[in-house]
Amino acid sequence: MKHIYKGLVFCAAFAFAHTHIAAQETLVDLLEATKADSLQKVQVAFRSLDRSDLLGGVSVIDMKAMSEKAYTNYSLSLVDNVVGGFNGNIWGNSEYLVMVDGMVRDANNVLPHEIDQITLLKGASAVVLYGPRAAKGVISITTKRGKVGDLRINVNANTGFYTPKSYPKYLGSAEYMSLYNEARVNDGLAANYSQEAIYNHASGLNPYRYPDFDMYSSDYLKKTYNRSEAVAEISGGNEKVKYYTSTGYYRESSLLKVGNTEDNYNSRFFVRGNVDMQLHKLITAQADANVTFYDSYAASVDWWGQAATLRPHLVSPFIPLSYIEETDQNSLNAVLNSSYIKDGKYFFGGTQQNPTNPVADAYAAGDSKFVSRQFQFNTRFDINLSPLLKGLYFRAKYGIDYASTYNQGYTSKYATFSPVWTNYNGKDVIASITQYGKDEKSGSENIDNSAYRYTYNVSGQFDYQRTINADHNLFAMILANAWQTQRSGHYHRTTNANLGFQASYNYQHRYYADFSVAMPYSTKLPEGKRIAYSPTVTLGWNLAKESFMENSIFDDLMLTASAGIINQDLDITASDNEDGYYLYKAVIQSGGWYSWGDNGGLAATEFQRGNNPDMTYVKRKELTAGLRGSMWDKLISFDVNFFTSKMDGGLVRTNSLYPNYFTQTGYPSSSIIPYVNFNVDQRTGFDFSVYTNKKVGEVELTLGVSGMYYKSIAKKRDENVEFDYLSAVGRALNGHWGLQSEGFFQNQSEIDAAPDQTFGDVKPGDIRYKDQNNDNKIDNNDRVFLGRWDSPFMSGVNLTAKWRNFTLYAMGNLYMGGYGMKNNSYYWVKGDGKYSEVVRNRWTPETAATATYPRLTTTDGANNFRTSDFWMYKNDRFNLTQVQLTYQMPEKVLEGTFIKGLSFFANANNLLTIAKERKALELNVGSAPQTRFYQLGFKGTF
Repeated sequence: MKHIYKGLVFCAAFAFAHTHIAAQETLVDLLEATKADSLQKVQVAFRSLDRSDLLGGVSVIDMKAMSEKAYTNYSLSLVDNVVGGFNGNIWGNSEYLVMVDGMVRDANNVLPHEIDQITLLKGASAVVLYGPRAAKGVISITTKRGKVGDLRINVNANTGFYTPKSYPKYLGSAEYMSLYNEARVNDGLAANYSQEAIYNHASGLNPYRYPDFDMYSSDYLKKTYNRSEAVAEISGGNEKVKYYTSTGYYRESSLLKVGNTEDNYNSRFFVRGNVDMQLHKLITAQADANVTFYDSYAASVDWWGQAATLRPHLVSPFIPLSYIEETDQNSLNAVLNSSYIKDGKYFFGGTQQNPTNPVADAYAAGDSKFVSRQFQFNTRFDINLSPLLKGLYFRAKYGIDYASTYNQGYTSKYATFSPVWTNYNGKDVIASITQYGKDEKSGSENIDNSAYRYTYNVSGQFDYQRTINADHNLFAMILANAWQTQRSGHYHRTTNANLGFQASYNYQHRYYADFSVAMPYSTKLPEGKRIAYSPTVTLGWNLAKESFMENSIFDDLMLTASAGIINQDLDITASDNEDGYYLYKAVIQSGGWYSWGDNGGLAATEFQRGNNPDMTYVKRKELTAGLRGSMWDKLISFDVNFFTSKMDGGLVRTNSLYPNYFTQTGYPSSSIIPYVNFNVDQRTGFDFSVYTNKKVGEVELTLGVSGMYYKSIAKKRDENVEFDYLSAVGRALNGHWGLQSEGFFQNQSEIDAAPDQTFGDVKPGDIRYKDQNNDNKIDNNDRVFLGRWDSPFMSGVNLTAKWRNFTLYAMGNLYMGGYGMKNNSYYWVKGDGKYSEVVRNRWTPETAATATYPRLTTTDGANNFRTSDFWMYKNDRFNLTQVQLTYQMPEKVLEGTFIKGLSFFANANNLLTIAKERKALELNVGSAPQTRFYQLGFKGTF
């Protein structure tokens, strides 16, 4: 770090010492560049390029153009549809870095309407200058800036409604009780519920004595809930000062309508300001600030969690006072002394087993408000050093972000009452009542879960750009870049520090060569290993400018190839040390339950790990090739990239490299084995983006198809497996490993003849598994690779149809090749768990030929409820994610008014999923349901 700081100080001193020298030649500076169309200038690492000069591994989205036809409320929601290479990851690499105006920030802290463009930097050569923590890709977001001109005001407002796609379907009380009896009988136990009790719960004659509590009932849930937003943007300026500012507010309610949950909401208020200043004819500056206030209020109830676990027959949330026997004044007084009598008629129900209930929680358990406050500031100086050397610039940036979060609210306790029912003259009455808990309201507000995050960014660079004889275009850059984040609860700060150098050349914008290298510095590594070199080389050839292509169908045709190695410390982590510091050092402690032999059995020494002074960076080694161009006067444009990369040197404690006496088994365990650079992962694939534009009569059509396919495999692993099929080498990184099922055991004789089942007692109706190694027993050695849990192929499709003043936009996403696992509590129904509709297809002797679900059991079902292909399903699907119709008011209608532009839109989001397993894909268990969103809005320019 100290080397970087010295470099920055030197750069700044050198630049400012010479700014008094008069300019000898006029150069096209940053202000001139900003006059260009945003489509023509693309922000890449520490500079902007003409779009035509982009080399491979870079994709760009013009968000200003997209906002005219597709409203969205999340900054990255369009990325995977509009360009290729992104599927929640970049080329298969998670932990991508997000940069906002050159600062490391969160994508959700900038809204789509504030964004000018989004650049997806995928290849190693595109991200190397950002340093080691950008090694898995970068999403660069550039916000809007002011332009020379009169004051301009944009106002956006919209409102819409969320509607649930589906709810889990759980069995009612009577059916649950019947099937639970069946489960007990299957386990050799007596039935738990009498037929009379089951009948009473089914009859519905007295739902308070015999409850059938449905937490997904319309009594507690709305059909829809609202989200509304209003945003104002103001921009303008002159040659000296240009400004852009935006401010807005949105508020979103919730699906719940029981008790205090009717007041649940999320809200966000923000103000952003960007200013560009011409301080001197040789000096420009930028100053940006953003303030965000985020609040989320909720009643203190885990509604969705309890909806997935609370069995329907256990408790009645409300019980009418009228059921209390008239002569039982003691019970009546006990209830009336409660602070919570709903509508003067109902009291909270409870039992010894369930002394609270979620409805009562919603009314009386208190509330909590999550509060987030974020402040961001950054500034930039660009100094034209042409008086010293023609084409030389110095640029410096500094940014600081501060975020604090906490919860505030009140916690209350309340009394519930468990009635003892009787029947008097054919009428159910409450003979007596047992109280659980008592009403206690705290007058003190709770403030807890306080957290903060502090980030600063700093960089300085010298740029040199010249064109010689109109043919030779030169660019060189040397930079120092650092950022650091400090978080509460983390002793060590997350740090990225590196020096960088770039040299680029192109001849007539036809032949391109780029060499970029970074020198990262990481304190995660031992001294002597903290500095490395990350070189990349890229070559490009614009074939469309060759004479032999003059009469071809191609308007533009750029071929690129790149190779590079990035040293990164993102993957220097461990399960017990996520920050990854000091993993190269041995950890020795005393106090174990055993001792080394030379110590006579007295004191004990416990080794947690050994020392490795040779630990070094994990290396991303990559080769890429790209082809970008357009044909037939831009009728078709395309961008295709092939990539193959290795993450070489993943940390692992390699038992295979050390003798077994380096590890002490038993309790407590001890090992001298250190972390070493060993594992290798490989990702190979391609991404693509193809657009076609065609006018048919009065209709202008644009069809875009983008996507990515990639394979990710483990090339090297520390493993000692007895059977080849257990080896992870050569198999996908993101995979399900489990048993292969062979149907159900139909009778005891099948069980007796089958291999020994080691996962618990097995009975007819349980799942049988394949004995992979023919050792006549089923255990973990029979696990095999079942399939990838991610989708190796993803494609986005978007269509724009413009007719006169109407624009129709639709987009969808296709996912193929991945597998899901039905392994949550909705499918793995065991013990005293809540029964869902899937158990209706259970195995019984009568349904043995058609059953699709194992026999019911009140045990943990260890044999059945484990990862296997029995529970696996294909998650291939097509999602229709958005349809929007926009109407632009004709200019003639607005002539003579103060309104410069006016448009209206209606859209629908997350409309449709087409898939064989649509129900499983759309089902949320233990959380709020997935929703569709319907919206109306307008945009006005003044």
